[in-house]
Amino acid sequence: MEALDQLLMACHCQSINLFVESFLKMVAKLLESEKPNLQILGTNSFVKFANIEEDTPSYHRSYDFFVSRFSEMCHSSHDDMEIKTKIRMSGIKGLQGVVRKTVNDELQANIWDPQHMDKIVPSLLFNLQHIEEAESRSPSPLQAPEKEKENPAELAERCLRELLGRAAFGNIKNAIKPVLIHLDNHSLWEPKVFAIRCFKIIMYSIQPQHSHLVIQQLLSHLDANSRSAATVRAGIVEVLSEAAVIAATGSVGPTVLEMFNTLLRQLRLSIDYALTGSYDGAISLGTKIIKEHEERMFQEAVIKTIGSFASTLPTYQRSEVILFIMSKVPLPSLHHPMETGRTGENRNRLTQIMLLKSLLQVSTGFHCNNMMSALPSNFLDRLLSTALMEDAEIRLFVLEILISFIDRHGNRHKFSTISTLSDISVLKLKVDKCSRQDTVFMKKHSQQLYRHIYLSCKEETNIQRHYEALYSLLALVSIELANEEVVVDLIRLVLAVQDVAQVNEENLPVYNRCALYALGAAYLNLISQLTAVPAFCQHTHEVIETRKKEAPYMLPEDVFVERPRLSQNLDGVVIELLFRQSKISEVLGGSGYNSDRLCLPYIPQLTDEDRLSKRKSIGETISLQVEVESRNSPEKEERVPAEEITYETLKKAIVDSVAVEEQERERRRQVVEKFQKAPFEEIAAHCGARASLLQSKLNQIFEITIRPPPSPSGTITAAYGQPQNHSIPVYEMKFPDLCVY
Repeated sequence: MEALDQLLMACHCQSINLFVESFLKMVAKLLESEKPNLQILGTNSFVKFANIEEDTPSYHRSYDFFVSRFSEMCHSSHDDMEIKTKIRMSGIKGLQGVVRKTVNDELQANIWDPQHMDKIVPSLLFNLQHIEEAESRSPSPLQAPEKEKENPAELAERCLRELLGRAAFGNIKNAIKPVLIHLDNHSLWEPKVFAIRCFKIIMYSIQPQHSHLVIQQLLSHLDANSRSAATVRAGIVEVLSEAAVIAATGSVGPTVLEMFNTLLRQLRLSIDYALTGSYDGAISLGTKIIKEHEERMFQEAVIKTIGSFASTLPTYQRSEVILFIMSKVPLPSLHHPMETGRTGENRNRLTQIMLLKSLLQVSTGFHCNNMMSALPSNFLDRLLSTALMEDAEIRLFVLEILISFIDRHGNRHKFSTISTLSDISVLKLKVDKCSRQDTVFMKKHSQQLYRHIYLSCKEETNIQRHYEALYSLLALVSIELANEEVVVDLIRLVLAVQDVAQVNEENLPVYNRCALYALGAAYLNLISQLTAVPAFCQHTHEVIETRKKEAPYMLPEDVFVERPRLSQNLDGVVIELLFRQSKISEVLGGSGYNSDRLCLPYIPQLTDEDRLSKRKSIGETISLQVEVESRNSPEKEERVPAEEITYETLKKAIVDSVAVEEQERERRRQVVEKFQKAPFEEIAAHCGARASLLQSKLNQIFEITIRPPPSPSGTITAAYGQPQNHSIPVYEMKFPDLCVY
């Protein structure tokens, strides 16, 4: 072999093909030997041959035997640990030599064929996996001596990186498929540590423009394992999460929506599995509890993956993802029918919660300067419609999603606790002037937003977290999107919430009423200091100080704590404990705010969502307050009295409309009969009278609108000695000679 090696190294490139066949036969004989030393010797000779670059390819040379034999050596199970390690390392080096010799030569045997990849890739992964287990019992490589650093795992990783780095676009699939099969066969998805390491090696080794091919392979594998155990699917999803984050730095391309579509589909399947307790739809009570727990873990893994991948996307792609997820949320509307029955309601609720969780993950950290782009109409309508649902958890998610979108300067955490600070400068708020785009957004959507905040405050099932979210939302709107008009409307809104707690038409519990009082106090304390109107700040401070002395249960410091201190009697609250609309209107009107608008009590607008809401039965009387405001003058707006519509008025309107239709039908019958039976002279006289009446009306209109200028001849004196212009026809006017041509 030494002689052959020397001949090989001395051989010229032009004549190497004449010698190689004999050389490879000799190497094959050594590899077939049972003696480890001869196997290692043959491998070393093959590696030397592999490093020689040939000018002329060989069309008939085959490496099938060497791939099979080197792969077998990679799985060596020799009794002697040292010899086993040497044989495995020789096998890895041999595979590396085969790859180098064939990968760049299209006329050679195609090493990317599945028959070769199915041997090479699992052999490398086997050595990586084996050392993973050994490393847990041995010191880290940094602590090991220099000579011990070279081991099969490091060599296998280096070989795998080299293999993947040489893979062209069409070969990626054949290289990745054996990895997935190996992880399946050895149940390596559940610990997921090794699987994540493998795909990190893959993602960092392949060319960036091929990243989306790996993502597609993982997505297809997830679909293929949709009936596997939840722990297996969770492992695949977490690997997908790691791979997607790395791929996002390169080129993800058209796989963005495909990835989210697959994940959302798996989320819906998981919900079905959790409800039925089995993968085929049959109910199996014996394993339902275990599967529910596992499915919940899988669902959390999917939501985490959605969030981690979305955080790496540019703004325009994240906006598309947000709209895509929102379009999948089942809503009680005419265009999105929901499933009926108890099972259907459970499925709808779980789907809504999971998708809103996903949406919250995507919206976290989302910054868009233009709110019209961040919250387009079709998205905002669907999102706010979920804010009216009875489920408290769903409503909370909607509030948190809105907060994530509106908070563009990182002020959210500063309002996590509701309080009445005497000086808000300690919060160190980041405030920018409201942009023109924000002003346009609020003009278009403000009433819709106020309405949902108002209705959310009236919910009986609200808990402390809901009021904290409502406070954060009000505060962030005041900081991010507020001009003078928005500030006025927000103050009206909060005063209306105070009226809800005071009048209590909704029969709210004591805690909810105290919470609404406290919410109003905290917000008005904040907005008064933001507007910096001294009289407004003074009024707010006086009411808060009075509450501290006489009614601490109306302040957030006593309400929003672990053990709230409440009052059992909230009826007959004295006016000194309330924020007065007339007083606030007076002090803000003196500072240039629209006092006329401030005097108007806030009444939410009627929309189609009231008709689609399930909160009230058909037989109940629904009282709808319609507020129509005049838009003619921006300085002064006149309020049209609200019209109360009840069951009785609706019934009367229906009856009256029937009577009117009967009268109209009778009148038409009489007209037709008259024209059929009356004499011609009578019909002509009737039509002539109508024509003369029309002509007289036209003459009156012309006389009013087309009045000629006064006569140059002078003016005449009317009664009481006042001069009055005399209007004469144009053709009778006298013009000076200079005007005649």
